[in-house]
Amino acid sequence: MAPLPEWTALTPTLLLGVTALVLFVIDSVDPHSQNRTLFSGTATVGSLAALVAAGALLVTGTGTNGGVQFYNGQLVVDGMSLFFTVIFTSVATLVTVASYDYLAGEAEQAEYYALVVLATTGMTLLASAGSLAVAFVSLELVSLPTYALVAFLKENRGSVEAGLKYFLIGALSSAIFAYGISLVYAATGSLLFSDVAETAAGTDLTGVLGVGVLMVLGGFAFKTASVPFHFWAPEAYEGAPAPVSAFLSSASKAAGFVVAFRVFTVAFGLDITASVDWVLAFQILAVVTMTLGNFAAATQDNVKRMLAYSSVGQAGYVLIGLAALGGGQNSLVLGASMTHLFVYGFMNTGAFLFVALVEHWGSIGRTFEEYNGLGREAPVACLAMTVFMFSLAGIPLGGGFLSKYVLFGTAVSAGFWWLAAVGVVNSVLSLYYYLRVVKAMWLDDPATEISLDSYPLGLYTAVVAAGVVTVLLIPAFGFVTDPAVDAAAALFS
Repeated sequence: MAPLPEWTALTPTLLLGVTALVLFVIDSVDPHSQNRTLFSGTATVGSLAALVAAGALLVTGTGTNGGVQFYNGQLVVDGMSLFFTVIFTSVATLVTVASYDYLAGEAEQAEYYALVVLATTGMTLLASAGSLAVAFVSLELVSLPTYALVAFLKENRGSVEAGLKYFLIGALSSAIFAYGISLVYAATGSLLFSDVAETAAGTDLTGVLGVGVLMVLGGFAFKTASVPFHFWAPEAYEGAPAPVSAFLSSASKAAGFVVAFRVFTVAFGLDITASVDWVLAFQILAVVTMTLGNFAAATQDNVKRMLAYSSVGQAGYVLIGLAALGGGQNSLVLGASMTHLFVYGFMNTGAFLFVALVEHWGSIGRTFEEYNGLGREAPVACLAMTVFMFSLAGIPLGGGFLSKYVLFGTAVSAGFWWLAAVGVVNSVLSLYYYLRVVKAMWLDDPATEISLDSYPLGLYTAVVAAGVVTVLLIPAFGFVTDPAVDAAAALFS
């Protein structure tokens, strides 16, 4: 059987791009249509097709032995890019299914789904970036649609305000990132990761290149909502439509991490840490991010803001993958971070989609007290939410327990036991606010009578599906960790 042509490695990206074009064509033919079945169905089928394609490419070993390179290494499809593409398309599929009910009655739905698909397309390109130029352009392809998505509810003042704040802070972050890239180019004469690594290995980094590395790090810290660049996240997540909050906090965060993983392991590498110790910088970021995120989440009375700060804390855990490098367990610790991001994609998306479900029922769902007694009216959805909360906290009810256990364990094996200790302490702290949601749903009596008049199929399907996958990731954990570690190992070979 003849081997498939190399361009088939880009099948997930091409499918997403075609899906966005189809949505544009449908909208141009009937710009006033509110056929949410057509729009949601098209976006879901496109995202699901891209997910299947990425999974098939990953399972068949496409991208091994250095990956499939395009345009002289500007794009690289390898195990890491395909692994993260599975995350992006999984989250996008859940979000497009849930949006079917959440956006009922809203105008301009075709634009909404096209923006979600375009942002996902940018994420897949970002995961395959082989140069800083492609990374920057792909990052903007992710960012620009999400600015509009946050402000999608134009009649909602909170949504518009959140979109404006997100855009202004995002523009500042992009400027810092772009300036950092220009300094790297000035010092190395190239934007290609391999060329930058070759030049940086023999360059004095106390000057221009060192500043460039730190500015690039700052750009990634914003995208991943790491402290002190996290302050946009609570505002954006609270004001945005809940499915968009799920998309931002899971898929967009993973996109920021995948390019950070690739840039700092391939382009800059561990050889330059003698003069610019970016590993130390990530250690500081990890500790401060997980600690501040969890403490801030514990003080919130708004569930959506609690989840926003929780996602900041979760970013701190993932940063251990870069903060614990250099201890002889590089591929294992980075693979553990990738595994946690995979599990996080389902449990965090599911939690935000549960909030979307509650918001769909009316004027409830903002504070913890408004969740009181909800388990008696919607037991299946509340059971799924319980799984998400326990899994995010690291309790053995979902894959989050195993992913945290492996992440902290590999950090200890690499000699960074204190990072693992800080992570464990923060996980214990997070039990307080995660269990507040569970207590409210199952144990507390509602202040007023709750009467749910509908059980929306799309939202229910997405929430339950995310819950089932989160639980099934316990027995299927090896199917996630093995490709993650293999993909991480390829970066250090």
